[in-house]
Amino acid sequence: METVIFKTNMKCSGCIEKVTPGLNELLGKDNWKVDLQNPGKTLMVTGEDMITRDVQSVIERAGFKVERA
Repeated sequence: METVIFKTNMKCSGCIEKVTPGLNELLGKDNWKVDLQNPGKTLMVTGEDMITRDVQSVIERAGFKVERA
């Protein structure tokens, strides 16, 4: 297992609510976390490296920008 960090443009708990269903389905409830206090609004994902594109797709479909940090 690996931890991958992404920068996002999420700003609030409502933003997190939008991505929660997709990320829970893809990764499982306890395998991701968004840190809104971090200036990069980071999303930390625990899993295999090959899921990076899938994570980015989930975030973008919810209407947010995301890039690997």
